[in-house]
Amino acid sequence: MLKRSLALATALTLFSFAACSNDDGGGNDDVTAENSATSAAPAESTSPEAAAGAGSCSYPADGSPAKEATPPPATAPRAARIPVTLETSVGDLKASLDARRTPCTVNSFLSLADQDYFDDTECHRLTTEGIHVLQCGDPTGTGMGGPGYRFDDELTGKETYPAGTLAMANAGPGTNGSQFFMVYKDSPLPAAYTVFGKVDVASIRILQKVAAKGSDNANGPGDGSPNTKVVIDEVDD
Repeated sequence: MLKRSLALATALTLFSFAACSNDDGGGNDDVTAENSATSAAPAESTSPEAAAGAGSCSYPADGSPAKEATPPPATAPRAARIPVTLETSVGDLKASLDARRTPCTVNSFLSLADQDYFDDTECHRLTTEGIHVLQCGDPTGTGMGGPGYRFDDELTGKETYPAGTLAMANAGPGTNGSQFFMVYKDSPLPAAYTVFGKVDVASIRILQKVAAKGSDNANGPGDGSPNTKVVIDEVDD
């Protein structure tokens, strides 16, 4: 789990979004400070070009799903941009998904959305110090749940995380599941998290209002469940 770094200078080495399997077979897409810069590096990631050229995606089983779900089809969409709307308790968050650069990630996200996997799920983590993100996608609301499968990263190694970024949480290379995060303020993260889209300016403002209310600091100052509850009602594409 993410624990706050006391020095912003160490943020690059300490902040990592995790998605490793736990002892009982569930997924863990939560944030951790226990990965070093070396362990967080995308050592064996799949480039967008390689993924697009392969013509198919792989979603091997990985524990038990937190909510009933089946893996997506192997054939991924290739549209340059796919609009989606996350209807939430704090307002509609409008996003644009990049299926050209991250086809396998978008394929998974849309498949889970079509299966109502994200419906009535709470965004479980808000960070307001060091990095600035709202993390969602776990039906259990604990940061420990996943869809019962995993898939490879789609990285160039040049990823940055400005406000508006929509990216996958992970526990190291090739451990993506269902959890994702939205960046509401430029955040100094290493290029280890697949960026599969962005939210629009109005959505950033909504996220910033949530962030302004802070978190319960359950994991340390500036890190915990948001004080303003954010529930995803459904995802429309």
